[in-house]
Amino acid sequence: MGKSLCLLAAVISLGVFLHRAGAREPINHAAAESSSLFNRTDVRVNWTESVTGEDQSRKPPTPTAAETTLHSVKQLDSKDIRQDSEEVNSKEEDEEEDKRHVSKKQDKKTKLDCPPLGLKSLRVDDSQIQASSYQRTGLGPHRGRLNIQSGIEDGDLYDGAWCAKYKDRNQWLEVDAIHLTLFTGVILQGRNSIWSWDWVHTYKVQLSNDSVNWRTCMNGTKEAIFIGNQNPETPVLGLFPVPSVARYIRINPQTWYANGTICLRAEILGCRVHDPTDIYDSEPEPGSKDALDFRHHNYKEMRKLMKAVSEECPDITRIYTIGKSYQGLKLYVMEISDNPGKHELGEPEFRYVAGMHGNEVVGRELVLNLMQYLCSEYKKGNQRIVRLVTETRIHLLPSMNPDGYEFAYEKGSELAGWADGRYSVEGIDLNHNFPDLNNIMWDTQETAADPSKVPNHYIPIPEYYTKEDATVAPVTRAVINWMQDIPFVLSANLHGGELVVTYPYDCTRDWIPHEDTPTADDAFFRWLATVYASTNLAMANPERRLCHYEDFQAHNNIINGGAWHTVPGSMNDFSYLHTNCFEVTVELSCDKFPHASELPIEWENNKESLLIYMEQVHRGIKGVVKDKMSKQGIADALIKVEDHEHDIRSATDGDYWRLLNPGDYKVVVWAGGYLPSMRRCRVGMEPHPTICDFALTKTPIQRLKDIRAKGGKIPQELQLRLRALRLRKLRASTKALNRRRESQRLQQEQTLLTRRARASGGRRE
Repeated sequence: MGKSLCLLAAVISLGVFLHRAGAREPINHAAAESSSLFNRTDVRVNWTESVTGEDQSRKPPTPTAAETTLHSVKQLDSKDIRQDSEEVNSKEEDEEEDKRHVSKKQDKKTKLDCPPLGLKSLRVDDSQIQASSYQRTGLGPHRGRLNIQSGIEDGDLYDGAWCAKYKDRNQWLEVDAIHLTLFTGVILQGRNSIWSWDWVHTYKVQLSNDSVNWRTCMNGTKEAIFIGNQNPETPVLGLFPVPSVARYIRINPQTWYANGTICLRAEILGCRVHDPTDIYDSEPEPGSKDALDFRHHNYKEMRKLMKAVSEECPDITRIYTIGKSYQGLKLYVMEISDNPGKHELGEPEFRYVAGMHGNEVVGRELVLNLMQYLCSEYKKGNQRIVRLVTETRIHLLPSMNPDGYEFAYEKGSELAGWADGRYSVEGIDLNHNFPDLNNIMWDTQETAADPSKVPNHYIPIPEYYTKEDATVAPVTRAVINWMQDIPFVLSANLHGGELVVTYPYDCTRDWIPHEDTPTADDAFFRWLATVYASTNLAMANPERRLCHYEDFQAHNNIINGGAWHTVPGSMNDFSYLHTNCFEVTVELSCDKFPHASELPIEWENNKESLLIYMEQVHRGIKGVVKDKMSKQGIADALIKVEDHEHDIRSATDGDYWRLLNPGDYKVVVWAGGYLPSMRRCRVGMEPHPTICDFALTKTPIQRLKDIRAKGGKIPQELQLRLRALRLRKLRASTKALNRRRESQRLQQEQTLLTRRARASGGRRE
């Protein structure tokens, strides 16, 4: 009888459902319009393609022949990328790389035919979730969301699961989908806790249209029993034998971990179905008006998209690589500028870095969307974008940890868990992998007779870090070299899993777990963080709920990195202390790996923030430091702002940029072999920099003659020499490691070919 009810409900609604299969997918209407860059096509997806998590679940019986039609973005074939000569790949090389890194891993990614309702992404409101009972508020039904994280303390208001008060088979977690929904499956996790182990082994599923009369999903003539978890963290997918239409769904645990209790975190899979009696059925789903490629892009698809953008806007784009990952995937960067490939005097350099943690994918997709948006809006003549592109050299790195991303991508958005793909293949957390210059500076200041004389910028990389056996990921080495080659002024490091913007320092003094640790530019960093957070639609929403357990709204959605938790070896701190670049971290979304249907919403939440943050590179002062006689630019000149204990240096051509809040400043410039020069520079409220050029006069000729008479040379600053020496050592060790890895790869390929040849010969015999 139960099976008949499920089948009857499915058949009755199926005709209308097929007509409106894409209704729940929040793809924008504008995407249906013709676009030379982003065309669309239809593909068919079968319910029977799905499998459960952990690759160990049953294959469900084939349902009716019904199929659901979903929209996906057509991948465009592209021509060669415009790159520097040393980085240009032929078409054959590109194809070979694809075969080596992508084709050898046939697409094992679990396909979910219906999207999640949104427990994980918080689209489902707390009021839509109920339970038969719960132990206490911190373990209430609102905590039963996939991947939700617990606080440090057991017993607080923010624990890591829904936990039933009673240990019997009458307990349930109920979700109201609001609309009539075709339910296709459930994903389950255990409790997130450092103190307790709790999870559900098996469970039943019940459905209802009125929350009063319930029917149990059947497997043939028996009530279906779904396999749950064997540990607290690995998500496990249970597909229904027959997709069923209802409004309410219950998860009814049957067995659980013997030494624990009934606790679970869940996500529900379902497609919205047209209901003529639903007065809210005609309300449009949230999405975006921008016709962009809203889906998840693996390595091969990311390359194709970047090529397509480059072909669409060849005059303002350039694609180049800065290195390779441990598994040999290239780190592609797109440059967007009116004169790509060249640093223009006085034009600031900006970068976005995404995907440091491979499973935090929102930043990756936002950066890819940003490439498309800048290209299309520039062609339309959008004056804001035209001004940004012509006055700024923009560099976009969508994937710093491509190995980690590919690992998470194979599992899929709902089955990757909280940490799968976070680390590099070697097990390195890249956000702790940069040289810890903070403690080097602080230790030197403590022992110095005059702490004010201790360098507070351009601090050299420590010797141990340059060795071949140092625990430094290839991608970290690549990014450090990238920082040396380009005089970046401003950057943001895009992460996921929370909604907050953090600013340096990330590392605390004396290894304190968390303590406010401001830089000399704390006021400007707070401005940068506020600019992004206040324009982010999700962060600025005063009615939003907490992502997990920390209330960042109490801090206006910004926080000093060290005040949150100490992070020694962060890219933000390294960028500030080793280069001229200011950098913040943006935690973009509560959900690290949201379903593709959420991506248009994420774009709308962040579009204005991404643009206005880039525009902040034009705050403060800028200018050129020149030789007064020759008019040539002076490299590595020291620019010192009074009452700001952090200096910067001029670039190779003598140009510099100093980010500052509005105010009056006394600026002094020094350079080896020149007399210092001082100017007073005023920074206004306008969103453009104040020009402060400096012309330096060489030191008296007699002094130079005296030095040369003694057989000496004009001394170069020791710190700059040491910094350059360490960088040369780092690059040398990187080249040696790359040669060694390439040799090992070739040996492995040769061994594999030999084995195949022997095996083939054996078969012929």
